[in-house]
Formats: sequence, C-alpha cells, structure tokens
Amino acid sequence: MAAEPEILDELRRLRARLPQLTGAVAAGRDGLVLAQDAPGVEPDGLSALTATTLAVAIRMTEATGRGEFRELLIRGADGYVATYAAGRHAVLTLLTQDRVNVGRLHLEGRRAGARIGELVDAHEDAHGRTAHGKAAPDGTDREPAAREAAAHDTAARDTARPAAPPNPNQSHHQTQTQDPSRPLPTRPVGARTGTDN
Repeated sequence: MAAEPEILDELRRLRARLPQLTGAVAAGRDGLVLAQDAPGVEPDGLSALTATTLAVAIRMTEATGRGEFRELLIRGADGYVATYAAGRHAVLTLLTQDRVNVGRLHLEGRRAGARIGELVDAHEDAHGRTAHGKAAPDGTDREPAAREAAAHDTAARDTARPAAPPNPNQSHHQTQTQDPSRPLPTRPVGARTGTDN
C-alpha cells in the first residue's frame, strides 16, 4: 500500500507522544496488516484477532442502537488493548502498559486513528479498491460486517419464498418432507378419522 510509510510515521509519532505504548498495529477491517510498530508481538495474529473482535463490536453497537463503531477498550491484568476506528476501511489497535492514563490513551488513539483513516481512505478512494487490492463490483469497499449482513438478507429472502405447490402424484407424507417450512397437520388427541379402525 502506497500510504504505508506515512502510516508507520504516524505510529512512531504516537509512540513518542504516549510513552506507555508497547505496540501499535494499523490494519484493514478484514485483518490485513497495513503497518505495525509492535516489537515482540506477532502483528498478523493481532490483526486477525482484531478483525474478529471488531465484527462482534460492530454487531453489538448495531444491536443496541449505539450507532457506528468508534472504539473498544479491553483491560487485562498487565495493561490495555484499545481498538479505534480509522476511517471507513481501517482500524488502529494499541497495546499499553497498565499504568497508562486512559484519558490520554483515548485522546492520542482517536487522533492517530483519524489521521490513519484519512491516509487509508484517500488511498482507497483514489484506487477504488478494497483492502485486498481488488475492486469491489460497485467500486466501494464492502466491509466484512456489510458482506455478512448482505449474506444474511439473501438467506432470509430465500427462506421467505413461497413453497412450490404440491405435486398431485406425490403422497401427503412426501410433500411434507420436501417442504419443512410448512407446519405439520394436527388433530385433537383421541379424535378419530374416517380411516381409523
């Protein structure tokens, strides 16, 4: 990616502004690493975990009516993992020591995320490509959550289609087996039909 050196410069400036920072990874929302400054951390693994966590966070914000995803903060015994939205196509994940000032972390993380987002979005808009380097059919990047929602909508439409009319040459049992969405016929317990002995 052409913007990678500029993103890396931003990550290094962020480390200078936030001394408790132990690692930073800028990645596409699909988990592809764009740039990293994370000594001792496997960036591909971290960005893959970030993409998985991001998908859950996006669904959580949507399900609770909180609007578009902005950031996620996780605290462990030895420090924080913070993920910030970086424009439309990327996220910034920061690792810090436990003694970091959380307010300062958010201030610097949001600022760096905004700058990285500008760089990535400008590059993506100029090239009309997704983070994988392939143009989307409509020239835009469809994020994983959007692709998942589209697949879900397609599945919902498929199940909502009316069943085919029954074939008069099939028995009632065969028709029910082929259309599991239709409820099975019921009759009151103890009721007798004309065919019962």
